[in-house]
Amino acid sequence: MNNFAIETKSLTKKFADFTAVDNISFTVNRGEIFAFLGPNGAGKTTTIKMLTTLLAPTNGKILINNFDPATKQDKVRQSFGIVFQDPSLDDELTARENMEFHGVLYHVPAGLRRKRIEELLTIVELWDRKNSLVKTFSGGMKRRLEIARGLLHHPHIFFLDEPTIGLDPQTRNQMWNYVLKLNQQEKITVFFTTHYLEEAEKMAQRIAIIDHGKIVARGTAAELKKQTGTKTLEEAFLSLTGKTIREEAATGIDHLRQMRKAFHR
Repeated sequence: MNNFAIETKSLTKKFADFTAVDNISFTVNRGEIFAFLGPNGAGKTTTIKMLTTLLAPTNGKILINNFDPATKQDKVRQSFGIVFQDPSLDDELTARENMEFHGVLYHVPAGLRRKRIEELLTIVELWDRKNSLVKTFSGGMKRRLEIARGLLHHPHIFFLDEPTIGLDPQTRNQMWNYVLKLNQQEKITVFFTTHYLEEAEKMAQRIAIIDHGKIVARGTAAELKKQTGTKTLEEAFLSLTGKTIREEAATGIDHLRQMRKAFHR
């Protein structure tokens, strides 16, 4: 077993004559916090869909926790948790019921499920609201619940797709503190996208930037700034892509529906 949580080699995805992801190769180390950045239409969402088994590559190779999605799809799905950019909770259920549903979906045994739910809701400071309907929660509380839910089945890798969209700066900072705490406590690998470049600069140990389907740069924030002769990651991003970063158009709720359908095939 190698030390990579995620490994891609010559990964390519074509839609008819359009190449969305063009022969990209990168690795993410176990336990690493890794940012994957790019402007709209760069290939970021398509890459995440391939990594999370929602799309099959046209060419190339993916290994998630050393499993190949082409032959070990169930093992891959058990290996990761995910938080989408749009809310994907059931507002008519309680916090605990949302967690229970996820645990059943991932075949977490009942005894372990109860213990894990209490453990995670305590970490994100929602245990006292476990029996409250989610529709009574603030946006920040919902995001914290989604983080706890995504970690219920002990995944090795945690995908966060624009996790702080719509949150105020204080709540965003709090959410990242929880993610950092969980990364340290659970030794979990974090792969995230964001359009708040200060988040990537502060949180990520390494960063890859994709544009027009190709990875145009990778390294630490300091290395990317040095490479481009800039003072901030935002300036480096602009230098590398010619664009300012914007919110992705894809909706997380659509991703969740695809995931649920995939699990019940």
